[in-house]
Amino acid sequence: MPQLVDEVTDLLQQLIRNACVNDGRPESGEERRSVDLLESYLEGSGADLQRYESAPGRASLVARLEGSDPGAPSLLLMGHTDVVPVNPDRWRRDPFAGELVEGEVWGRGAVDMLNETASQAVAFRRLVQEGFKPKGTLIYFAVADEEALGTYGAGWMVEHELDAVRADYVITESGGFRMPLPSTTGIKLPVMVGEKGTYWCRIRVKGTPGHGSMPLRTDNALVKAAEVVRRIAEYQPQTNIIDAWKAFVHRSDLPPDLADMLLDPAKIREFTAGFPDVGLARMVHAATHTTFAPTVMHAGVKTNIIPDTVELDVDIRTLPGQGEQDVLAMLDEALGDLKDAVEIRAASNDPATASAVETPLWDSLQAVTEKLVPGATTIPFIIVGATDARFFRRAGMTAYGAGLFSDHISFAEFAAMFHGDDERIDQESLRLSTDLWLALAHDFLG
Repeated sequence: MPQLVDEVTDLLQQLIRNACVNDGRPESGEERRSVDLLESYLEGSGADLQRYESAPGRASLVARLEGSDPGAPSLLLMGHTDVVPVNPDRWRRDPFAGELVEGEVWGRGAVDMLNETASQAVAFRRLVQEGFKPKGTLIYFAVADEEALGTYGAGWMVEHELDAVRADYVITESGGFRMPLPSTTGIKLPVMVGEKGTYWCRIRVKGTPGHGSMPLRTDNALVKAAEVVRRIAEYQPQTNIIDAWKAFVHRSDLPPDLADMLLDPAKIREFTAGFPDVGLARMVHAATHTTFAPTVMHAGVKTNIIPDTVELDVDIRTLPGQGEQDVLAMLDEALGDLKDAVEIRAASNDPATASAVETPLWDSLQAVTEKLVPGATTIPFIIVGATDARFFRRAGMTAYGAGLFSDHISFAEFAAMFHGDDERIDQESLRLSTDLWLALAHDFLG
């Protein structure tokens, strides 16, 4: 449908140009700009629209198409409207111009995840306009603040306005990209059935102040912190083969020797160290290990003062079943004799979540995906970052990360564009995603 491709392209460009940049501050994001846009786009379609504002400027939009059968399963399509900050000097094009260049839409959020937010809106509008009468209710949810833990978005909505977004099934980011797997039975497209937990912590490294002109034998907190960073970066936690990983390997129809390697804790580290596709190697490693990434450091007050404290932020992602005590034990192991020289304070402790694979929605996703991409099979995977799906799983709903992307952009490029440079999406992927939501609504709700 060329008209729909043009429509979703235009809407995506406008969302990018709104530049709803979320840097984590309560006053950032300003997602109301994109809610204004989407509300205007959906007005007059016949759907019930309601906007919610958790804080000034932090708006979300809910659109509903009520089903005819209260006993039929309901479906919520969710896309976030905020994007992460960007360094424009590293981009080949203006990250907020939303340019269409040779069939690709460029801009911050094109991949993460304004493409789905736009395609879901276009599909929802088309369904309402064509008079679609679903048995189960269809909900479109454009949500704020996904990029900063969901405090002003999905988390707030589930806590304060749960009835507005309650559904039996939820679909959000991110799946449907073409993993370069040596499968023996065709294209494999991942659907995210779970996600790792988030444990963000701040490590305070203690030292003793002194004059910068006499550094000999000083207790320099910055020097000590450098060693703390090195130890955390080099720490190798135990490989953990979780159920979702086993299901991914078994359903991917891999050559037996490769499948055996990916299920053997002793061999996975060897695989990730030598596999030529760095993006895939990183994903395999993250899906089978708790990960530790030192990301932010604050130290010192003046050039000629030996710093007595350093604050280091560490992004830790946990596997299902792991809690705070497990993380602290691993940090103690990583730090060794320096553990008594630091104080650790949790900034965010959000355990891992997962949904079942054997569901009617899974069957429907497989059926419509195979029609749109003949020979393709959906396979379960665990997303190694965090999405808003976790709030809905904890409220008792089944939530998947799904989508459908072309092979125009390689997996390595696609993976690198999440929070990376030169983010862009091709129009064929926009077409496939829009067709997926349309077909899924008819198959699952019709």
